[in-house]
Amino acid sequence: MSNPFENSEAEYLVLINDEKQYSLWPKFIEVPAGWTAVHQSDRASCIDYINASWTDMRPHSLVQQMNATA
Repeated sequence: MSNPFENSEAEYLVLINDEKQYSLWPKFIEVPAGWTAVHQSDRASCIDYINASWTDMRPHSLVQQMNATA
């Protein structure tokens, strides 16, 4: 069996969690608890979406904490 996360011909989802972290996810696998689908397309398009959207790798709670103490 090949890796479902590396199939260039499959449909994928882009997931986001409460910490505003992104994940590439095969469409046929159930979305895990705590994650929400925000984009659906082929693998390359989903990776482009993640690269354009996830510009700050810090967890959202850390960003909030840092802004509160600044």
